[in-house]
Amino acid sequence: MLASGRRRLLFLCASFVILSLLAPSNGASNSMENINQSHNKAVHPSEMTPKVSFQLKLHALFHWSSFGFLMPVGIILVRMSTKSQNGRCVRFLFCCHVISQIAAVLLATGGAVLSLMNFENSFSNNHQRVGLALYAFMWLQPIIGFFRPERGVKLRSRWYFFHWILGIAICATGITNVYIGLRIYHDRTTKSVRLWTGLLTVEVSFLAFFYLMIDRWSYMMKQGHLPVQQLRTTDNHRTYPTTLRKELAMVQSEMSKQKDNVGRLAL
Repeated sequence: MLASGRRRLLFLCASFVILSLLAPSNGASNSMENINQSHNKAVHPSEMTPKVSFQLKLHALFHWSSFGFLMPVGIILVRMSTKSQNGRCVRFLFCCHVISQIAAVLLATGGAVLSLMNFENSFSNNHQRVGLALYAFMWLQPIIGFFRPERGVKLRSRWYFFHWILGIAICATGITNVYIGLRIYHDRTTKSVRLWTGLLTVEVSFLAFFYLMIDRWSYMMKQGHLPVQQLRTTDNHRTYPTTLRKELAMVQSEMSKQKDNVGRLAL
């Protein structure tokens, strides 16, 4: 317990150090003042310099990699760990989950710092407002995950639900905000973003499909190898919906009644 407390304290200290290093200094703020003033209005194509265009693309890449890839992959990894029966595999998947989520938080923080230093930040549009809320909850999530209760504690189930639902909400909202950002980029530069929007849609759809397939994969594989009766016994009533289990129970009850009636008639 003492070692666990030290690790948690070390994580908090590291988080504050990273934030302080990434935060723009007064000198940097002053040097970028003219740039921020020049972007108080919407950026027109004639005002889009190569430097600003590169910064916008870098900002989009950071958030795409964070919310659109690493966070969903981290959710899938921890989902896979709950289905694994190998202790070593569970630990490996959990470590990959932690690494991917930390990398996602750092990338998103880098994108936020890039935006604060170089772009207009009046928070007059939904993209900036949603992004600000995302940054707050994004840093809250790993802190909640680090202070998870031990297994067997009553608080563990509530913690798990809150950590899970918050992670899903952050990931879904972040992906939506990436779409909004692509739309704003198109409006300000008149450049087509159909290719990037399509690629993001394909990637998110594939990850969502893979996430949903995790629960059904083992049962689907059994369909071609085991008879129905074996499937019923080995699945331990977990793979069938509630209504189907009730129907099976009713059929078994009717069969037992018929057997009793036949036995009575024979007597």
